[in-house]
Amino acid sequence: MLRVVLAAILFVLVVRAVGRLVASVIKTAGGWRPQGDTGGTAATKLVRDPVCGTYVPPRSSLSITSAGRTHYFCSEECRTNFGSRA
Repeated sequence: MLRVVLAAILFVLVVRAVGRLVASVIKTAGGWRPQGDTGGTAATKLVRDPVCGTYVPPRSSLSITSAGRTHYFCSEECRTNFGSRA
């Protein structure tokens, strides 16, 4: 009797693991998503640092407004170098 119970538990675990594997492969391929799954975080537009060329998200970058235009920087060093170039 114990063998039957253990075999049933093992069967259930294997079926669940295979189901998760298949769902993961399909999700990675860009197809179906489980209901309620938003697919992660929303896309964020990146802006280019004018000094070093690194792309940074505007919300977490340093910035300077010069001549009515805002410039975004990846670091304090780039922002300082930009100020000394102008």
